[in-house]
Amino acid sequence: MSENQRLLGQQQPKMYQGGQQNYPPAAAGYPQGGGGYPQGGGGYPQGGGGYPQGGAPGYQQGGNPPQPAASGNPQSQPQPGAGYPGGMPASGGGGGPEEPSYKGDVPDEDVEADPNNAQSNEPQSTAPPASAFDAISGYNQMDAALPPPSYQDALSSQGPPQRQDLPPAPSLNDEQAKEALMQFVSEKCCYGTGAATNMKINDIVQSSAFHYKLETFTEKRLTKYAFEPYRGQVIDSAANGPAPGPWNIAVNPPTLFQPGKVEVEVPHTASIKPCHDCRGAGFRSCHACLGRGQRRCDSCGGEGRVRDYSNPHHHHHHGPNYRQCPFCMGHGRNRCSSCNGHGQNRCTTCQGTSNLKTYIKLVITWTNNVNDSIVERTGLPDELIRGVSGQVAFKEELPLVWPVGHFQDQAINSASRELVEKHKNSFPLEKILMQRHQITIVPVGEVHSQWNDKSFNYFVYGFENKVHAPDYPNKCCCCTIL
Repeated sequence: MSENQRLLGQQQPKMYQGGQQNYPPAAAGYPQGGGGYPQGGGGYPQGGGGYPQGGAPGYQQGGNPPQPAASGNPQSQPQPGAGYPGGMPASGGGGGPEEPSYKGDVPDEDVEADPNNAQSNEPQSTAPPASAFDAISGYNQMDAALPPPSYQDALSSQGPPQRQDLPPAPSLNDEQAKEALMQFVSEKCCYGTGAATNMKINDIVQSSAFHYKLETFTEKRLTKYAFEPYRGQVIDSAANGPAPGPWNIAVNPPTLFQPGKVEVEVPHTASIKPCHDCRGAGFRSCHACLGRGQRRCDSCGGEGRVRDYSNPHHHHHHGPNYRQCPFCMGHGRNRCSSCNGHGQNRCTTCQGTSNLKTYIKLVITWTNNVNDSIVERTGLPDELIRGVSGQVAFKEELPLVWPVGHFQDQAINSASRELVEKHKNSFPLEKILMQRHQITIVPVGEVHSQWNDKSFNYFVYGFENKVHAPDYPNKCCCCTIL
């Protein structure tokens, strides 16, 4: 008694016996008696036909993959070579094993086709175990940021820079203030143009908002174990020399102060291992049919026959009439659509190559960390200053900047000291590549005006002459209510 019969019963699939004798024909393309696979017909390959002859290197030609040994590796061990436990594969590893076919009996009862069902699928791991990777000196910490080398030398080697005097703040005149309001009103559907056209400007209070911005461009490095199907690519193993340290691998950012991310293979860390998911076989048992290659016919429910409604007179006088199921030709079972009848599917981890290239991957992330401070002493909301340009009064770019201390407004000097100190201590696991800071003087004009005996104020700010006029008097009723 086979193992499948013992576990799932000896009952074989029932075949429809009624109707014409010796029907269906023997070469219908389905197994006789429900066991195994068709003999010489039905579109199935003979001896693995339709698939590569000889299979993967290291396996016997024309046969199935060898059964896993107790260690989980293929029984046919590769020839000695660097990077592989016991050696390299016998060939380049570019091909996969020959497509297997199920040879046992097919029980009558199906299983639930659920990849997450423990009874219908062996558990799949998402990564090789740690033992599958070679121990590399200097790479004991994975999936965590690596502390960078000290960058304090950059600060101690440079003194405070020589800075020039700051230019005067720009101003706003009456014509510019009126044109800015006309443009603002034209963009508002519920604002009338009468007030902007006929208003009288009584005064413009000139002031400036100061925008200080500090940018710190940092680099973070971490290492991860990685693997990919082995298809004969070059293997840079530990036999080529010791692996360089994570921070000794030269990788330059594409552009300063632009975020980015790259992944590179750490030199001299690659090796070849048998696939941990399929244990070096290249294929996994089909979860839908448990390797049987067939499933119960959905049309007849495995009975091999379906109700025949073509002769209602016969049904009325003699009971239900049946005919052979046209989908399974009376066998009650069909080829499994998940594995195409082979009982196994190609391993998605190694893509059927049986072996994996394992290596250490270095992940480098560049981040531009930005903080700013705005000093504005009118009724204009501070957040509006961030959206406009002004006169850049000061700009400096150094590996590590010094705080600003010569600006005319002490609030900006104080903000610079606080932000520079904050950035100095905020990135212990990142390397500071470059810093830059600047001060922008944004012109702000508070316009005092009058229209139809109504006084109202509005703000004109930035080189774009943006307008903030919450008290504009010539609005329609709906805007006034809102």
